[in-house]
Amino acid sequence: MIRIVDHVLDPGAELTRFCANRSVTGAVTSFVGLARGEEGMPALELQAYAGFTEGAINGFVEDASRRFDLQDVHIVHRVGAIRTGEAIVLVFTAAAHRRAAMEACDYLMDHLKSRAPLWKKGADGAWIEPTARDHNDLARWNRDGEA
Repeated sequence: MIRIVDHVLDPGAELTRFCANRSVTGAVTSFVGLARGEEGMPALELQAYAGFTEGAINGFVEDASRRFDLQDVHIVHRVGAIRTGEAIVLVFTAAAHRRAAMEACDYLMDHLKSRAPLWKKGADGAWIEPTARDHNDLARWNRDGEA
């Protein structure tokens, strides 16, 4: 499931729902991305295009599901104004074994960070682009370095 939302996230409640009623799952991995900055101050503003953004993210999920033999994936990404310390993104993966769940979560975050059609503006009003480190993290998943 992929959701783009414009409200404060509750990572614990989302994870509890994701873990419910799993009798054949051996591992669930979770990632919670938080907004950094000066405490209590506005940190970021994120924008997305409804339908288009979810479609692109779904492509990453389909790739990860095949590559890591996942049982389930849940991604929630926030848009709008996000304050320091609030969750920006939640990624949960479920698999029969821990390594697959962990690597899939990492794979998905690398793709979200560098390739998802989300536009991020810092508190100073400047647009934030993926860094060289973000691109290097993404490239490690591909034999030829192509994303």
